[in-house]
Amino acid sequence: MKPVRSLARVMLSGIFVVSGARNLRNPGRLVPAAQPITDKVTPLLQNINPRIPTDTATLVRANSATQLVAGLMLATGRFTRPAALVLAATLVPTTAAGHPFWNTEDPAARNNNQIHFLKNLGLFGGLLLAAADTEGKPGLRWRAGHRIDHSRRSVQRAVRTARREAKIAVRSAATARRIPG
Repeated sequence: MKPVRSLARVMLSGIFVVSGARNLRNPGRLVPAAQPITDKVTPLLQNINPRIPTDTATLVRANSATQLVAGLMLATGRFTRPAALVLAATLVPTTAAGHPFWNTEDPAARNNNQIHFLKNLGLFGGLLLAAADTEGKPGLRWRAGHRIDHSRRSVQRAVRTARREAKIAVRSAATARRIPG
């Protein structure tokens, strides 16, 4: 199953690596489409930290760099689950800015944007699956639950042993009192 996972990750990350590199070099073509989204995000970023640059070209570059790095991490198998989550997070503003089919009047452009929107939705689902993939190993939730169950059983076993030892001690003391001498 490992080769299938590796190949699937490379195939899934390819669009992010290529478009991230392309958009990092030339963010200008995306600035007009991204402007409405960045205008909404700018006040939030200013509240978090006023030193964060909020011009649209810089935010497009930051998103592109994030997609490039996280895509490479996913493709190479390094920190795949966090990388998939980061890519899923970067896909949301990219899709909202790049394919707003609900705002398009032209039927052909609307259809094209809707297709790309649904494609990105499928990529989002694939990234969520990649983020949830534990490669056949137990996840943290299972391991924590297993440890809790194991600890609970160990405590119950210790309590039973202590009760048994106490009963033996009581019987030994009673027997010792009956023996003369």
